[in-house]
Amino acid sequence: MEQKLKVGILGATGMVGQRFISLLENHPWFEVVTVAASPRSAGKTYEEAVGDRWKMTTPMPEAVKKLVVYNVNEVEKVAETVDFVFSAVDMSKDEIRAIEEAYAKTETPVMSNNSAHRWTPDVPMVVPEINIEHFDVIADQKKRLGTTRGFIAVKPNCSIQSYAPCLAAWREFEPVEVVATTYQAISGAGKTFKDWPEMVENIIPYIGGEEEKSEQEPLRVLGKVENGQIVKAELPKITCQCVRVPVLNGHTAAVFIRFAKKPTKEQLIEKLVNYKGFPQEAELPSAPKQFVRYMEEDNRPQVTLDVDYEKGMGVSIGRLREDSIYDYKFIGLSHNTVRGAAGGAVLCAEALTAKGYIQKK
Repeated sequence: MEQKLKVGILGATGMVGQRFISLLENHPWFEVVTVAASPRSAGKTYEEAVGDRWKMTTPMPEAVKKLVVYNVNEVEKVAETVDFVFSAVDMSKDEIRAIEEAYAKTETPVMSNNSAHRWTPDVPMVVPEINIEHFDVIADQKKRLGTTRGFIAVKPNCSIQSYAPCLAAWREFEPVEVVATTYQAISGAGKTFKDWPEMVENIIPYIGGEEEKSEQEPLRVLGKVENGQIVKAELPKITCQCVRVPVLNGHTAAVFIRFAKKPTKEQLIEKLVNYKGFPQEAELPSAPKQFVRYMEEDNRPQVTLDVDYEKGMGVSIGRLREDSIYDYKFIGLSHNTVRGAAGGAVLCAEALTAKGYIQKK
């Protein structure tokens, strides 16, 4: 790309905003030129606004430290500085829907990490390896918004990344029932152990709203575009429990699955390791070379050993074996703030750029 696209981060001071900042350092296509946050941060430098709340393990990039933080509510002012924005704002769902549409109506594409628009019928919710064709609804969304280049796209919840790719890879065997339990890291709540000492040596068997997302969002990802909107798949039926565990990064899933057409274990593994999509074919900058890997060891995948596979953009699967009640069971692991949040959104933005949806203003 001859000239980098100018990027803004909405909600830049929070944990996901910080992850966007760190992932976009030295990005070959995108350059962060604008950071926006709540009015209380506006007018400060990014370094001052974040203060001692920088939660990444890598240092704050020098290029953003002296950027003056914009008030995220001053939509026109922010929009005129950028080609598109990533959204990680911390507001109510109604406020998020309103502000993301306001940015889109300034002809600024919005790539959102938030859940507010995940069920808006003409907003694509995309894992680029799985359902890139859902970007087709953007044309209908633009008609509704009255825009020529402005639109909203979203990525799905972090909790589904460790098993939804398997459902896509195994589609020809027709998964009909899935039982999943996710063991979710505290960074999914925007926390570290310093912020949340009660999580040390503890498990909390409830994460608000997470089970509904984990059961329904894979069906939207596996759905199809009809008449300008996305219609979710009817199968597989998914039931899920979500548990918060004392892990910083990495969501693990224990999954049981039944198929209409029962495959062999060898067929399932072959489909996983050979599964790829548009990001691999187009060699997008953030794309893992191998999206899903299968691990033969009995004690893998493990968070401490495997969460950063493919720089956190790959998914690790292990312990696939026949089950006495369902057909098979397995363990999945994905990085919740990289593949599951900011990294997944960056990959979506790269796919949108490669497909021509995001261009210089």
